[in-house]
Amino acid sequence: MTPIETPEAARRFARHIASDLSLYNEEKILEGLQNDNLFEVLADEIEEGRALFQKRVSPELYAMNFYDRAIIDILVRSKGHVASKLW
Repeated sequence: MTPIETPEAARRFARHIASDLSLYNEEKILEGLQNDNLFEVLADEIEEGRALFQKRVSPELYAMNFYDRAIIDILVRSKGHVASKLW
């Protein structure tokens, strides 16, 4: 596979991984938000996605935190309607 070497492509890839996590783990996400332990509930899945992201992007792009931002945007911000202790 060709490594991802542009910021925009890295951002898109990170959001793609986070979207897949959201799609396949909806119940866990809701549970984690409601109980204020989202990152513990999804720790394995998030780390698996992080490893995939790190494997596919250049080290410089990995250091720009695109993956972490995508996790927050897609797994947390998009679920603002869920009753949670967080908000």
